Amino acid sequence: MDTRPGREIVPSVCPHDCPSQCLLEVERLDARTIGRVHGAKANSYTEGVICAKVARYAERVHHPDRLTTPLARTGPKGSGAFAPIGWDEALDRVAEAFIAAARRHGPEAVWPYYYAGTMGFVQRDGIHRLRHAMKYSGQDNTICSRITDTGWSAGVGQVRGVDPREMVESDLIVLWGTNAVATQINVMHHVTKARKARGTKVVVVDPYRNATAEAADIHLCLRPGTDGALACAVMHVLFAEGIADWDYLRRYTDVPDELAHHLKTRTPAWAAAITGLQTEEIVAFARLYGRTPRSYIRLGYGFSRSRNGAANFHAVTCLPAVTGAWRHRGGGALYHNRAIYRLNKTMIEGLDVRDPAVRTLDQSRIGAVLTGDPTDLGAGPPVTAMLVQNTNPMMVAPEHLKVRAGFARDDLFVCVHEQFMTETAAMADIVLPATTFLEHDDFYYGGGHSHLMIGARAIEPYAESRANHDVVCALAARVGARHPGFALSAWELIDWTLKASGWPDAVTVKAARWIDCMPAFETAHFLDGFPTTSGRFRFKPDWRALGTRGAAMPPLPDHHAIIDAADPEHPFRLVTAPARNFLNSSFTETPSSRAREGRPTVLIRPDDAARLGIAEAAPVRLGNRQGSVVVHAKLFAGLQPGVVVVESIWPNGAYVEGVGINALTSAQPAPPAGGAPFHDSAVWVRAG
Repeated sequence: MDTRPGREIVPSVCPHDCPSQCLLEVERLDARTIGRVHGAKANSYTEGVICAKVARYAERVHHPDRLTTPLARTGPKGSGAFAPIGWDEALDRVAEAFIAAARRHGPEAVWPYYYAGTMGFVQRDGIHRLRHAMKYSGQDNTICSRITDTGWSAGVGQVRGVDPREMVESDLIVLWGTNAVATQINVMHHVTKARKARGTKVVVVDPYRNATAEAADIHLCLRPGTDGALACAVMHVLFAEGIADWDYLRRYTDVPDELAHHLKTRTPAWAAAITGLQTEEIVAFARLYGRTPRSYIRLGYGFSRSRNGAANFHAVTCLPAVTGAWRHRGGGALYHNRAIYRLNKTMIEGLDVRDPAVRTLDQSRIGAVLTGDPTDLGAGPPVTAMLVQNTNPMMVAPEHLKVRAGFARDDLFVCVHEQFMTETAAMADIVLPATTFLEHDDFYYGGGHSHLMIGARAIEPYAESRANHDVVCALAARVGARHPGFALSAWELIDWTLKASGWPDAVTVKAARWIDCMPAFETAHFLDGFPTTSGRFRFKPDWRALGTRGAAMPPLPDHHAIIDAADPEHPFRLVTAPARNFLNSSFTETPSSRAREGRPTVLIRPDDAARLGIAEAAPVRLGNRQGSVVVHAKLFAGLQPGVVVVESIWPNGAYVEGVGINALTSAQPAPPAGGAPFHDSAVWVRAG
């Protein structure tokens, strides 16, 4: 803690679903009140820089619409009719519903459903301990990063990469599939440092001219879902023009000769026809990348929203292996660093009582699960009871109309533990008020950097709100769940996990503010071998080993033509990119974020709009076989013809007809291991 004139500064960690996972300094005005939130200047990654929405976090903590007490539904689902009840009565009702569901259909009828509203391990992942102890249905976490995790692991072997602080030593930084200005502001901070230090060139590869593309030296505005074709054409040029590092290829990769032969037909002209880029653009980028040894690729989650995202991601990870960029400081690539932390979450998640025979339900397929699709339910019972924490599937899940129908079932009991009356909470039978990250203890790691961090409670819980850990433990006692983790406090779970994982204890980490877990240069750059069975980068992955749909994958890097392609009935490709001032469904309730975003709009090229008779700010209907939504037009030239973008995620109620953009997105599992293709939709567009 640091005391400065007129304010008390307490350390914390941003809990939100962002790889930056910023170290924070919070102005504490009194035991229950915060002021401005700042980045920790002493941390070598955050360096005092945080996004504007977290800087204004007092708006969320002290929002007048925060839930204050447990609520019981008194009217139809979704009506918003609730009455306050006490905590004991609320928890008793939830436990009784879970016990009744298990008695009638078996424990798999109960589905604890969660995700990344907080990235803290105790408050996010403790729901698994209840799940495993009671043999409730499991959850396959496919909604965010499954596609990219698989694509990275296909070649590299583990989800880790080069220290992002090395970007200041890079001569070329390629931001591929990430709008870092909106979603990873620290990346842009380190990019700016590199530009000032050494005149670093910045290339952005993205299907629309967003704020990050505006800041780049070169923007490759390709068609959605065609990144693999671009990567293959770049490698074609590297081999054809003698830029490939054959010494590196022979020492560190599996089938370089086979790859070079395969790519002979993947010419820039071939890729231009697929990507919509000019042949000259592709060749110029290939030469720039190949002739810049200190080239750093920062990959983002945009890949994880496409049916062919895993193949595309793998193709891009091949680039530093072809040039040997991994050899150099400031060279190589980074997606996420989770593998460096090696956490033992047995006590948090109850992994020692997990029964692998219990069925696992696909998180992305919640609409199909709740509407009784037998393919998703398997041989198990219907889901008739749920506990929802840290997520708002009525807004964020694909196939919204199915999700809405599922939550509307009269035979489905739902308890939602939340900070606000979200659209999912409005469909619940019991709503419980939740703490924010400043009101409970937890610990975190940075996926986009290398720090292990503790965020201790900074202020008292708001009104009657309780932490996720406390709710899980209270329900465990009522339903008869047994595990040592239920008897531990959140702080004790942090301490147990850190020590069991080989890190210093919680008191030590808290005092230090963070532990830098970055491996040595040779390991981070894979110069001591890649973490694969052969020790080599895999141009030719075993896709079948990575997922049940692996047989569909191309054996070598390629354009995997399985996207929802435009056709005469659906001539536009839709991208549902993240809005700068929202983070999934978080911050949609804060006035400043809503004011900055305005209203749901569709970015459409002026020539496409003119052809359809669509004027600036006019209502526009987008649709496909799943449904339709109405938004307002914003004429925007930074797109390829036939591409539209709706920056999201807005609440459904913000749309003209009360139906949000996820009515158009698909829950079709992407190969090889699943994942929802949110940016991979063909749609029609009409005036009005």
